[in-house]
Amino acid sequence: MGVGVPNLSEAWNWYIKHFGMDVKVFEDKKTAKLMLPHTEGKVRDKHAVLAINMQGGGGFEIWQHTGKKPEPPLFNIELGDLGIYATKMKCVNIESAFAYQKLVSTNIISNIEQAPNGQKHFFVKDLYGNIFQFVEEPVIFTKVKHIPSGGVFGAIIGVKNIDQSLPVYTDILGYDYVIFDETHSFSDFNSLPGGHSTYRRILLKHSISRKGAFASLLGTSQIELVQCIDRVPLDIYEGRIWGDPGFIHLCFDINGMSSLRDFCKNKGFPFTVDSSNSFDMGDAAGHFSYIQAPEGTLIEFVETHKIPVLKKIGWYINLLKRNPEKPLKKFILKALSFNRVKNYV
Repeated sequence: MGVGVPNLSEAWNWYIKHFGMDVKVFEDKKTAKLMLPHTEGKVRDKHAVLAINMQGGGGFEIWQHTGKKPEPPLFNIELGDLGIYATKMKCVNIESAFAYQKLVSTNIISNIEQAPNGQKHFFVKDLYGNIFQFVEEPVIFTKVKHIPSGGVFGAIIGVKNIDQSLPVYTDILGYDYVIFDETHSFSDFNSLPGGHSTYRRILLKHSISRKGAFASLLGTSQIELVQCIDRVPLDIYEGRIWGDPGFIHLCFDINGMSSLRDFCKNKGFPFTVDSSNSFDMGDAAGHFSYIQAPEGTLIEFVETHKIPVLKKIGWYINLLKRNPEKPLKKFILKALSFNRVKNYV
Protein backbone atom coordinates (compact mmCIF):
# COMPACT_ATOMS: atom_id res chain seq x y z
CA MET A 1 0.00 0.00 0.00
CA GLY A 2 1.34 3.41 -0.93
CA VAL A 3 0.82 5.82 1.96
CA GLY A 4 1.44 9.51 1.31
CA VAL A 5 2.48 11.36 4.47
CA PRO A 6 3.49 14.92 5.44
CA ASN A 7 6.47 13.74 7.52
CA LEU A 8 8.15 10.40 6.77
CA SER A 9 10.12 10.09 10.01
CA GLU A 10 7.06 10.83 12.15
CA ALA A 11 4.87 8.51 10.11
CA TRP A 12 7.23 5.55 9.99
CA ASN A 13 7.96 5.65 13.71
CA TRP A 14 4.20 5.65 14.34
CA TYR A 15 3.69 2.68 11.99
CA ILE A 16 6.56 0.83 13.68
CA LYS A 17 5.05 1.26 17.16
CA HIS A 18 1.40 0.75 16.29
CA PHE A 19 1.44 -1.63 13.29
CA GLY A 20 4.82 -3.39 13.52
CA MET A 21 5.91 -2.18 10.06
CA ASP A 22 9.54 -2.23 11.14
CA VAL A 23 11.58 -4.07 8.48
CA LYS A 24 13.09 -1.81 5.83
CA VAL A 25 13.23 -3.27 2.32
CA PHE A 26 14.50 -0.11 0.64
CA GLU A 27 14.84 3.65 1.09
CA ASP A 28 14.87 6.08 -1.81
CA LYS A 29 15.38 9.85 -2.00
CA LYS A 30 15.55 10.21 -5.78
CA THR A 31 13.30 12.40 -7.91
CA ALA A 32 10.10 10.78 -9.24
CA LYS A 33 10.69 11.51 -12.93
CA LEU A 34 8.30 9.01 -14.50
CA MET A 35 5.05 9.82 -12.68
CA LEU A 36 4.23 12.89 -14.78
CA PRO A 37 0.71 11.74 -15.74
CA HIS A 38 -0.20 11.78 -12.05
CA THR A 39 1.91 14.73 -10.79
CA GLU A 40 0.56 17.57 -12.97
CA GLY A 41 3.29 16.98 -15.54
CA LYS A 42 6.07 17.98 -13.15
CA VAL A 43 8.94 15.90 -11.75
CA ARG A 44 8.68 15.65 -7.96
CA ASP A 45 11.32 15.24 -5.28
CA LYS A 46 10.45 12.64 -2.69
CA HIS A 47 11.58 10.50 0.21
CA ALA A 48 10.19 6.96 0.28
CA VAL A 49 10.63 3.84 2.39
CA LEU A 50 9.22 0.37 1.83
CA ALA A 51 8.56 -1.31 5.19
CA ILE A 52 7.07 -4.71 6.00
CA ASN A 53 5.88 -6.70 9.01
CA MET A 54 7.45 -10.16 9.35
CA GLN A 55 4.14 -11.78 10.29
CA GLY A 56 3.37 -11.41 6.61
CA GLY A 57 1.07 -9.41 4.40
CA GLY A 58 1.82 -6.52 2.11
CA GLY A 59 4.10 -3.62 2.99
CA PHE A 60 3.78 0.14 3.28
CA GLU A 61 5.50 2.35 0.73
CA ILE A 62 5.65 5.41 2.95
CA TRP A 63 6.01 8.40 0.61
CA GLN A 64 6.65 12.09 1.30
CA HIS A 65 6.86 15.01 -1.11
CA THR A 66 10.06 16.94 -0.35
CA GLY A 67 9.95 19.43 -3.25
CA LYS A 68 6.52 20.80 -2.43
CA LYS A 69 4.17 21.05 0.52
CA PRO A 70 2.16 17.82 0.94
CA GLU A 71 -1.50 18.77 0.47
CA PRO A 72 -4.06 17.09 2.77
CA PRO A 73 -7.57 16.19 1.54
CA LEU A 74 -9.71 19.20 0.61
CA PHE A 75 -12.80 17.84 2.39
CA ASN A 76 -13.81 15.35 5.06
CA ILE A 77 -13.65 11.96 3.35
CA GLU A 78 -16.64 9.64 3.77
CA LEU A 79 -17.08 5.95 3.08
CA GLY A 80 -17.79 5.48 -0.61
CA ASP A 81 -15.75 8.46 -1.79
CA LEU A 82 -13.74 7.49 -4.83
CA GLY A 83 -10.40 5.77 -4.39
CA ILE A 84 -8.72 3.85 -1.59
CA TYR A 85 -10.73 4.58 1.55
CA ALA A 86 -9.10 2.18 4.03
CA THR A 87 -6.23 -0.28 4.28
CA LYS A 88 -6.98 -3.76 5.58
CA MET A 89 -4.43 -5.14 8.11
CA LYS A 90 -4.23 -8.83 9.04
CA CYS A 91 -4.20 -10.23 12.56
CA VAL A 92 -4.40 -13.79 13.85
CA ASN A 93 -6.54 -12.94 16.89
CA ILE A 94 -8.82 -9.93 16.70
CA GLU A 95 -9.16 -9.56 20.48
CA SER A 96 -5.38 -9.47 20.96
CA ALA A 97 -4.98 -6.93 18.17
CA PHE A 98 -7.73 -4.76 19.64
CA ALA A 99 -6.13 -4.90 23.10
CA TYR A 100 -2.73 -3.92 21.69
CA GLN A 101 -4.14 -0.93 19.80
CA LYS A 102 -5.75 0.24 23.05
CA LEU A 103 -2.44 -0.25 24.87
CA VAL A 104 -0.51 1.98 22.45
CA SER A 105 -3.33 4.58 22.42
CA THR A 106 -4.32 4.25 18.78
CA ASN A 107 -7.49 6.15 17.86
CA ILE A 108 -9.87 3.17 17.74
CA ILE A 109 -13.11 4.21 16.02
CA SER A 110 -15.18 1.02 16.27
CA ASN A 111 -15.77 -1.98 18.46
CA ILE A 112 -15.02 -5.46 17.13
CA GLU A 113 -17.70 -6.04 14.49
CA GLN A 114 -18.60 -8.77 12.02
CA ALA A 115 -18.78 -8.36 8.25
CA PRO A 116 -21.62 -10.06 6.34
CA ASN A 117 -19.45 -13.18 5.94
CA GLY A 118 -18.87 -13.35 9.72
CA GLN A 119 -15.25 -12.17 9.55
CA LYS A 120 -14.34 -10.12 12.62
CA HIS A 121 -12.79 -6.67 12.23
CA PHE A 122 -12.43 -3.21 13.75
CA PHE A 123 -11.39 0.23 12.48
CA VAL A 124 -8.70 2.63 13.67
CA LYS A 125 -7.23 5.95 12.52
CA ASP A 126 -3.55 6.79 12.27
CA LEU A 127 -2.04 10.09 13.38
CA TYR A 128 -3.16 11.77 10.13
CA GLY A 129 -6.72 10.45 10.12
CA ASN A 130 -6.19 7.64 7.58
CA ILE A 131 -8.48 4.67 8.27
CA PHE A 132 -7.21 1.13 8.76
CA GLN A 133 -9.34 -2.00 9.22
CA PHE A 134 -7.88 -4.86 11.26
CA VAL A 135 -9.25 -8.15 9.91
CA GLU A 136 -8.94 -11.56 11.54
CA GLU A 137 -6.89 -13.82 9.27
CA PRO A 138 -5.35 -17.02 10.75
CA VAL A 139 -2.41 -17.50 8.36
CA ILE A 140 0.87 -15.72 9.14
CA PHE A 141 4.40 -15.99 7.71
CA THR A 142 6.33 -16.07 10.99
CA LYS A 143 5.45 -15.23 14.58
CA VAL A 144 6.54 -11.85 15.93
CA LYS A 145 6.53 -11.50 19.70
CA HIS A 146 6.25 -7.75 20.14
CA ILE A 147 3.01 -7.05 18.23
CA PRO A 148 -0.09 -9.21 17.56
CA SER A 149 -0.82 -8.13 13.99
CA GLY A 150 0.68 -8.37 10.53
CA GLY A 151 0.89 -6.34 7.36
CA VAL A 152 -1.47 -5.27 4.61
CA PHE A 153 -4.37 -7.60 3.85
CA GLY A 154 -6.08 -5.54 1.15
CA ALA A 155 -8.19 -2.42 0.82
CA ILE A 156 -11.65 -0.89 0.92
CA ILE A 157 -12.15 1.11 -2.28
CA GLY A 158 -14.94 3.54 -3.10
CA VAL A 159 -16.23 3.26 -6.68
CA LYS A 160 -18.82 5.05 -8.81
CA ASN A 161 -20.18 1.83 -10.25
CA ILE A 162 -19.08 -1.62 -9.08
CA ASP A 163 -19.89 -3.30 -12.38
CA GLN A 164 -17.68 -0.83 -14.28
CA SER A 165 -14.75 -1.23 -11.85
CA LEU A 166 -14.94 -5.00 -11.43
CA PRO A 167 -12.99 -5.92 -14.61
CA VAL A 168 -9.84 -4.33 -13.17
CA TYR A 169 -10.08 -6.23 -9.89
CA THR A 170 -11.40 -9.55 -11.18
CA ASP A 171 -9.86 -9.88 -14.66
CA ILE A 172 -6.54 -8.05 -14.28
CA LEU A 173 -5.78 -8.47 -10.56
CA GLY A 174 -7.38 -11.90 -10.32
CA TYR A 175 -9.75 -11.28 -7.38
CA ASP A 176 -12.27 -13.56 -9.02
CA TYR A 177 -14.00 -15.16 -6.03
CA VAL A 178 -16.98 -13.26 -4.59
CA ILE A 179 -17.23 -13.75 -0.82
CA PHE A 180 -20.40 -11.66 -0.65
CA ASP A 181 -22.25 -9.06 -2.73
CA GLU A 182 -24.98 -7.22 -0.79
CA THR A 183 -26.83 -3.91 -0.94
CA HIS A 184 -28.26 -2.23 2.17
CA SER A 185 -27.13 -0.29 5.23
CA PHE A 186 -24.46 -2.22 7.15
CA SER A 187 -24.22 -2.08 10.93
CA ASP A 188 -20.47 -2.82 10.92
CA PHE A 189 -19.94 0.43 8.95
CA ASN A 190 -21.86 2.62 11.42
CA SER A 191 -18.74 3.98 13.12
CA LEU A 192 -17.34 5.35 9.85
CA PRO A 193 -18.04 8.82 8.42
CA GLY A 194 -21.00 8.28 6.10
CA GLY A 195 -21.33 4.71 7.34
CA HIS A 196 -25.11 4.89 7.86
CA SER A 197 -25.77 5.32 4.13
CA THR A 198 -26.91 2.54 1.81
CA TYR A 199 -24.13 0.76 -0.07
CA ARG A 200 -23.60 -1.98 -2.54
CA ARG A 201 -20.67 -3.85 -1.06
CA ILE A 202 -18.72 -6.68 -2.65
CA LEU A 203 -15.83 -8.55 -1.02
CA LEU A 204 -13.37 -10.36 -3.31
CA LYS A 205 -10.45 -12.75 -2.97
CA HIS A 206 -8.34 -14.92 -5.26
CA SER A 207 -9.65 -18.39 -6.07
CA ILE A 208 -6.14 -19.58 -6.98
CA SER A 209 -3.12 -19.40 -4.66
CA ARG A 210 -0.56 -16.76 -5.62
CA LYS A 211 2.82 -17.71 -7.06
CA GLY A 212 6.17 -15.95 -7.06
CA ALA A 213 9.28 -15.31 -5.00
CA PHE A 214 7.45 -13.48 -2.20
CA ALA A 215 4.14 -15.36 -2.24
CA SER A 216 4.57 -16.98 1.18
CA LEU A 217 5.46 -13.65 2.81
CA LEU A 218 2.74 -11.60 1.13
CA GLY A 219 0.04 -14.21 1.74
CA THR A 220 -3.62 -13.87 0.82
CA SER A 221 -5.51 -10.61 0.45
CA GLN A 222 -8.97 -9.15 -0.10
CA ILE A 223 -10.41 -6.26 -2.08
CA GLU A 224 -13.68 -4.71 -0.91
CA LEU A 225 -15.51 -2.39 -3.30
CA VAL A 226 -18.20 -0.08 -1.92
CA GLN A 227 -20.64 1.94 -4.00
CA CYS A 228 -22.76 4.57 -2.26
CA ILE A 229 -26.39 4.37 -3.37
CA ASP A 230 -27.93 7.46 -1.76
CA ARG A 231 -25.34 10.22 -2.36
CA VAL A 232 -22.92 11.33 -5.06
CA PRO A 233 -19.37 10.43 -3.93
CA LEU A 234 -16.39 12.77 -4.21
CA ASP A 235 -12.92 12.01 -5.61
CA ILE A 236 -10.56 11.56 -2.62
CA TYR A 237 -7.69 13.11 -4.61
CA GLU A 238 -9.70 15.93 -6.17
CA GLY A 239 -7.40 18.97 -6.52
CA ARG A 240 -4.34 17.02 -5.33
CA ILE A 241 -1.68 14.81 -6.89
CA TRP A 242 -0.16 11.37 -6.41
CA GLY A 243 2.04 11.35 -3.33
CA ASP A 244 -0.07 13.80 -1.35
CA PRO A 245 -1.26 12.49 2.04
CA GLY A 246 -3.55 9.48 1.96
CA PHE A 247 -3.54 6.10 0.26
CA ILE A 248 -1.82 6.82 -3.04
CA HIS A 249 -1.80 3.43 -4.76
CA LEU A 250 -2.13 -0.33 -4.48
CA CYS A 251 1.05 -2.21 -5.40
CA PHE A 252 1.32 -5.79 -6.66
CA ASP A 253 4.35 -8.02 -7.11
CA ILE A 254 4.24 -9.46 -10.63
CA ASN A 255 6.23 -11.50 -13.15
CA GLY A 256 6.23 -10.88 -16.90
CA MET A 257 5.74 -7.13 -17.35
CA SER A 258 5.75 -7.31 -21.15
CA SER A 259 2.87 -9.80 -21.21
CA LEU A 260 1.00 -7.82 -18.56
CA ARG A 261 1.38 -4.63 -20.63
CA ASP A 262 -0.37 -6.26 -23.57
CA PHE A 263 -2.99 -7.88 -21.35
CA CYS A 264 -3.95 -4.61 -19.64
CA LYS A 265 -4.10 -2.77 -22.96
CA ASN A 266 -6.40 -5.41 -24.43
CA LYS A 267 -8.65 -5.10 -21.37
CA GLY A 268 -8.95 -1.36 -21.96
CA PHE A 269 -6.58 -0.24 -19.19
CA PRO A 270 -3.22 0.63 -20.81
CA PHE A 271 -0.23 1.53 -18.67
CA THR A 272 -0.23 5.20 -17.70
CA VAL A 273 3.38 4.91 -16.44
CA ASP A 274 6.03 2.41 -17.53
CA SER A 275 9.66 2.43 -16.37
CA SER A 276 10.46 0.26 -19.44
CA ASN A 277 13.53 -1.52 -18.03
CA SER A 278 15.24 -2.02 -14.69
CA PHE A 279 14.70 1.01 -12.49
CA ASP A 280 16.88 1.79 -9.47
CA MET A 281 14.89 2.15 -6.22
CA GLY A 282 17.72 2.86 -3.80
CA ASP A 283 18.84 -0.50 -2.44
CA ALA A 284 16.48 -2.40 -4.72
CA ALA A 285 15.79 -2.46 -8.45
CA GLY A 286 12.93 -3.49 -10.67
CA HIS A 287 10.52 -2.64 -13.46
CA PHE A 288 7.36 -0.79 -12.46
CA SER A 289 4.20 0.38 -14.19
CA TYR A 290 0.77 1.81 -13.35
CA ILE A 291 -2.80 1.52 -14.53
CA GLN A 292 -5.80 3.51 -13.33
CA ALA A 293 -9.16 1.93 -12.42
CA PRO A 294 -12.41 3.63 -13.53
CA GLU A 295 -12.94 5.23 -10.10
CA GLY A 296 -9.42 6.71 -10.19
CA THR A 297 -7.51 4.22 -8.04
CA LEU A 298 -3.87 3.93 -9.11
CA ILE A 299 -2.53 0.38 -9.26
CA GLU A 300 1.20 -0.23 -9.42
CA PHE A 301 2.84 -3.38 -10.74
CA VAL A 302 6.42 -4.13 -9.71
CA GLU A 303 8.60 -6.81 -11.25
CA THR A 304 11.45 -7.02 -8.72
CA HIS A 305 14.93 -7.58 -10.15
CA LYS A 306 17.12 -7.07 -7.08
CA ILE A 307 16.41 -6.87 -3.37
CA PRO A 308 18.75 -6.50 -0.37
CA VAL A 309 18.57 -9.25 2.25
CA LEU A 310 21.50 -8.14 4.39
CA LYS A 311 23.04 -4.99 2.94
CA LYS A 312 25.89 -4.81 5.50
CA ILE A 313 27.53 -7.93 4.08
CA GLY A 314 26.44 -7.35 0.49
CA TRP A 315 23.76 -10.07 0.45
CA TYR A 316 21.39 -9.23 -2.39
CA ILE A 317 19.06 -11.50 -4.33
CA ASN A 318 19.08 -11.28 -8.13
CA LEU A 319 15.60 -12.41 -9.11
CA LEU A 320 16.36 -12.28 -12.82
CA LYS A 321 18.43 -15.44 -12.51
CA ARG A 322 15.78 -17.72 -11.01
CA ASN A 323 12.41 -19.29 -11.82
CA PRO A 324 9.94 -16.39 -11.28
CA GLU A 325 7.18 -18.70 -10.03
CA LYS A 326 9.34 -20.50 -7.48
CA PRO A 327 9.01 -19.13 -3.93
CA LEU A 328 12.13 -18.01 -2.13
CA LYS A 329 13.28 -20.26 0.71
CA LYS A 330 11.69 -19.29 4.00
CA PHE A 331 15.05 -18.80 5.70
CA ILE A 332 15.97 -16.18 3.08
CA LEU A 333 12.75 -14.25 3.62
CA LYS A 334 13.15 -14.54 7.39
CA ALA A 335 16.61 -13.00 7.03
CA LEU A 336 14.92 -9.75 6.04
CA SER A 337 14.26 -9.32 9.77
CA PHE A 338 17.93 -8.32 10.16
CA ASN A 339 16.85 -5.03 8.56
CA ARG A 340 14.45 -4.28 11.44
CA VAL A 341 14.33 -0.61 12.48
CA LYS A 342 13.40 0.14 16.09
CA ASN A 343 13.32 3.90 15.66
CA TYR A 344 13.88 5.90 12.48
CA VAL A 345 15.68 9.23 12.76
